[in-house]
Amino acid sequence: MRAIDKIIWHCAATPEGRDVSVDTIRSWHVDPAPRGRGWSDIGYHYVITLDGVVHEGRPLDRPGAHTQGHNRNSIGLCYVGGVDAQMRPKDTRTPEQRRALYKLTEGLMKRFPGATVHGHNEFAAKACPSFDVQSDWGAYRLTLEIAREEFDEEDEDAPDAGPRPA
Repeated sequence: MRAIDKIIWHCAATPEGRDVSVDTIRSWHVDPAPRGRGWSDIGYHYVITLDGVVHEGRPLDRPGAHTQGHNRNSIGLCYVGGVDAQMRPKDTRTPEQRRALYKLTEGLMKRFPGATVHGHNEFAAKACPSFDVQSDWGAYRLTLEIAREEFDEEDEDAPDAGPRPA
């Protein structure tokens, strides 16, 4: 397996609400020019559709084609959407996509300890993924930490049920 040190979030740059399949994105990448890019496979390792379903793209054991200069040691995640009807950058993630993106990222971070999370826009002069990943991921992680602390406090305050009489 490749050494992974980055998980990079992307958007498909498709209009808000437009349902685009992983096969469509794959064709944009593999079809010959001028219709496509002529690549060997889809550039992303995972694509998250509007309904929050995570689709596998390029196998993890192969470098992606999603962030120039960073493909060798990264995993590319892409959500369908990312622009408004006028093709301007916009965070269009559905609640289902947000949950899927967070859960997928958490799972990958467990599998690849030490990997850091980034947006494509941290490595290129692009809007992709159309929001600040550091702020978004940080807020999610903080919310999880607060929830864990509250759960631990509730657990400490719970009366000891002890053994039940026979």
